[in-house]
Amino acid sequence: MEAIENMLGAINGLVWGPPMLVLILGVGLFLSLGLKLMPILKLGAGFRLMWNGRSATGAESDGEIPPFQALMTALSATVGTGNIAGVATAVFLGGPGALFWMWLTALVGMATKFSEAVLAVRFREVDERGSYVGGPMYYIRNGLGKKWAWLGVLFAIFAAIAGFGIGNTVQANSVADVMETTFGLPHWISGIILMVLVGMVLIGGIRRIGQVASALVPLMALSYLIAGLVVLAINYADIPAAFALIFEHAFSPIAAEGGFAGAAVWAAIRFGVARGVFSNEAGLGSAPIAHAAAQTKNPINQGLVAMLGTFIDTIIICTITGLVIITSGAWTSGESGAALTSMAFAQALPGVGDYVVAIALAVFAFTTLLGWSFYGERSIEFLFGVKAIVPYRVAWILAIPIGATVNLGLVWLVADTLNAMMALPNLIALLLLSPVVFRLTKEHFEQEKAVGL
Repeated sequence: MEAIENMLGAINGLVWGPPMLVLILGVGLFLSLGLKLMPILKLGAGFRLMWNGRSATGAESDGEIPPFQALMTALSATVGTGNIAGVATAVFLGGPGALFWMWLTALVGMATKFSEAVLAVRFREVDERGSYVGGPMYYIRNGLGKKWAWLGVLFAIFAAIAGFGIGNTVQANSVADVMETTFGLPHWISGIILMVLVGMVLIGGIRRIGQVASALVPLMALSYLIAGLVVLAINYADIPAAFALIFEHAFSPIAAEGGFAGAAVWAAIRFGVARGVFSNEAGLGSAPIAHAAAQTKNPINQGLVAMLGTFIDTIIICTITGLVIITSGAWTSGESGAALTSMAFAQALPGVGDYVVAIALAVFAFTTLLGWSFYGERSIEFLFGVKAIVPYRVAWILAIPIGATVNLGLVWLVADTLNAMMALPNLIALLLLSPVVFRLTKEHFEQEKAVGL
């Protein structure tokens, strides 16, 4: 097992090295500049479209689920352990400065997520069951042509496999770990409960997933945010110092303190970007698979809704987690992952805080299991057709209790490595298809301006 971990560690260091970080941030920056910072400037328009997209009518009837449900399905997959355990891991390994690099990743990631959803709707297809299917594998094949089809196949393979890491075993393992720590519940029992609940929802396909996500995601996100704001209100005197630590150590090393081992600037960048991408998934190519199912005929409108996923996930939820950890001082305790976040909440809310984190993580992970199962199904359908969906779904459900009992360190390592391998084909496609995104966006807003006049 140690040899496997060492080998995976070496591969992880390679795929998450400087070239990958430059590629993720570089593609996001390129798209942001090409769109003239439109995703940031049109944030308000995105929220209006999201609110109006709670149901679809008339001319906007193409697709399977309303735009709001598509966003909630995408958020159900992104708002997960990355927001609780991932942020804590980034701060533990990279110091407070890692949070700054998570923010930067999110700001440029909004343009990435916008572009992904635009291309997903523009190049989606209708399969033999009449379902709308799309995502990187489809916009690579339909947008770049047959000579690039191999890249779409590569993405689908990585996504189908990566789902068992980032979307399945990591989630099940984190839930089982925190439930045992907080409630004394054995890992295998948590795994069985999760398996049954996920299986009950997956029977209904994307429509059932969309309905469950649109009900659970807003509720769980708001509840967690309220709890976090209460903690920050208690720790309000330490908030200015927390921001000072974040900005100072984004660009300068931080020395060892208490149980914190110290970190170089490179560690802050590496873990900030890696955990940021793990959390909001901008550039991975996962979210556009959900947005391709949206009931809309306008790729730009769905892109504006899609980019909110990155903003909500990282700029809002991850920031709350990071500030709670830093203001509490728990980041120097030597704890990591969900245990660190739980300790930070418990310090401000004794007897309550750790339960808040445990319940939030369990619900977050449950919805992530649902969202990523859909991504995996669409990927396996692209490779082998609709006949492969049921076997994949069965394998997905059976993997949950297994994941709940696997060593957490190894699970994180595998998921982190597969993330990078999955992102590569998608980022290449985004660069090659960026002229399509820029043209469609320009035409949309020129038409909008003309109508307004």
